[in-house]
Amino acid sequence: MEKEVRSIEIRTLEDSRTVEGYALVFNSLSKDLGSFREVILPEAIGDVIERSDIMALLNHDSSRGILARSRFGKGSLSLEVDEKGLRYRFEAPQTALGDELLCYLKRGDITSSSFAFTVSEDMWTKESDGNYTRTIKKFDRLFDVSPVFEPAYAETSVCARFEEIKEEERLAAEQAMKEAEERAAQEAAEAKAKLEEYYTNLKEENKNYLEEIDF
Repeated sequence: MEKEVRSIEIRTLEDSRTVEGYALVFNSLSKDLGSFREVILPEAIGDVIERSDIMALLNHDSSRGILARSRFGKGSLSLEVDEKGLRYRFEAPQTALGDELLCYLKRGDITSSSFAFTVSEDMWTKESDGNYTRTIKKFDRLFDVSPVFEPAYAETSVCARFEEIKEEERLAAEQAMKEAEERAAQEAAEAKAKLEEYYTNLKEENKNYLEEIDF
């Protein structure tokens, strides 16, 4: 199951160390992610927060340390689900990394964040223009919420994921055809066996009948 990322707006409150934003929004069609667009259903969240260890990182880089953390729903990273989506909030730590983040945010060098996730249930719909809409019905895990310098980097991995989806569809079609051929062959073999059994029984009945006749 491949981890994916998406870009969401992030901001900091003036004259404070509070950083907040929406990690994801519900029922809102995304921009073009590479031959498909995406929408997240409200029920996709479910109990994923309580099942996930979610960190706030800078540029998805855990090697530099963390900004905040929610371990299975508790911790310094606040996550709240409302009618719009999943909202997050944390106080930037009194560390070099926290100060660096606040500097970038207040200067406008960073304006977006990206969240990482895996999906356990989704649905793909082909539209009239040939592109696809992906509906996320259930998340498997959430991994991090990260302020990033360049959110467009996610498009490469998304396109690769879409190619995998198309390959999966081709393989699924081939598998379905193979299974249909196997079922047809099995049904033909069963019909042949029944016919052979019928004629064998018929011959046996005629044989017994002829032996009983006294010429």
